[in-house]
Formats: sequence, structure tokens, C-alpha cells
Amino acid sequence: MEPVTVSFSRDDNLDAPVLIEGLPGIGHVGKLVADHLIDELEGEMIAEISSLHFPPQVVVDEQGVTHLVNNKVYRSEKNGKAVLFLVGDFQSSSAPGHYILTERYLDIAESLGVRRIYALGGYGVGHLVENPRVLSAVNMERLRPEVEAAGGSFENAGSEGVIVGASGLLLGLGEVRGIEGICLMGETSGYIADPKSADNLLSVLSRLLGIEVDHTSLQQRAGEMEQLIARVREAEEAKGREELSYIG
Repeated sequence: MEPVTVSFSRDDNLDAPVLIEGLPGIGHVGKLVADHLIDELEGEMIAEISSLHFPPQVVVDEQGVTHLVNNKVYRSEKNGKAVLFLVGDFQSSSAPGHYILTERYLDIAESLGVRRIYALGGYGVGHLVENPRVLSAVNMERLRPEVEAAGGSFENAGSEGVIVGASGLLLGLGEVRGIEGICLMGETSGYIADPKSADNLLSVLSRLLGIEVDHTSLQQRAGEMEQLIARVREAEEAKGREELSYIG
């Protein structure tokens, strides 16, 4: 097996100026947004990516049949706007693998005419957030005003933080190739999948892309998650009252 294998299911008229990356990360924020957009924009899978740098396992489907783990590239051209998506359930299990895989992702992007990459992820703060911000980073300073106008925040810019994994490397290695890179990170606790943060991120991304997208399913999931969190809080408070009563 090659270190990275890319298999295209078709090879005609695949060019697109934009690639959206939504691989797994903190709160699954980026993955939730990318998967939602693929559904709403009727994306078609055009390529599968397998690699020695993915975890050593197979996936067992509903029929009990095993498949090698892989990430996928989708393409949408709804409303005349061509967009590529890099999605899946896996990132590299090693530091060198992150670089090797990201270079291949960029090879694919370049071969398909991508000029800008949106890397999506979560920004973990360690506590529940009532109104999640969409924190941002760019690989070219001239992109910042556009992101701010769309609602992205650079309030974290002075903290000298890091962006780990594919989202960060797509910006860093993409700059070397002259590809614009914008990272959007939804503020999230980091404890659970966070559709509320994803919904806020989707609003900013939609403005940057110049498209309108139905948010209904994400907002429904966000409401369900908030109800679940409320029940957990109530249970914890009830348990605390019981313990105080016992001590007293």
C-alpha cells in the first residue's frame, strides 16, 4: 500500500476555485458544518483518500462488511458555484503523517484549480458557551477585512495560539503554494459535538461564500443538545442537593 492513495471516481469537469475542509476536530464543529453543506448543496463524491497514516483499523458497515478507513472529496455546483469539500472521520495518527497528508490534499486542490481554502474547526475553551464566537485566522493579511466583514472575530489574534492538524497546515503549507487560506473556528466547550457553534460558523462561512443555506437541521440539533445539557445540569444540581442534605 502506498503512503497515500487518491482514487477519483470521475475525472471530467472537476475544477473549483474553493475547497472547504471539515475533518474531525474539537467539538466536531468543522465536520458538522461541512457535512451539512454537502447535504444542502447536493455534493457528489469524486474521490477517496486512503493512507498508511490513518489509524490501523477498518470500518464495518451495516451489512457486516469491512472497508479500509478513508477520507473523501465531494464537489457541488449548485446555483452555478463550484465548491470542493474535504471530509471524513480521520486525521493522521502521527506528526509526519499530518504533513504528508496535507501536501497530498494540496496537490488535489492545485490540480483542481483551487485558489482559496476554508479550514473549519472548533476553538476549545473548556466550558459551555452561550453565544459562541467564530474565531479566525488567515494566511495572508489582506484577507482579514473580508473575514471581519462576514462576522469572523480576530479577538484571539494576540494570544499567539496554534492551530493543530490539517486545518493549520492547510493554511501554512498552502501559503507556500500561493493558495489563500482562511481558518474559521467556532468557540466550543470541547466536551461534546457542538451544533450550536457549528450553526454560528455556518453563518459566517455562508457570507464569505456568497450563498444562502438552510440552517434548519443544524438548529434542530442545537436545540436538542441544549435540552440534553439542561437535563444533565438539573441532574447534577439535584445530586448536589441530595449530598448536602446527607451531610447536614
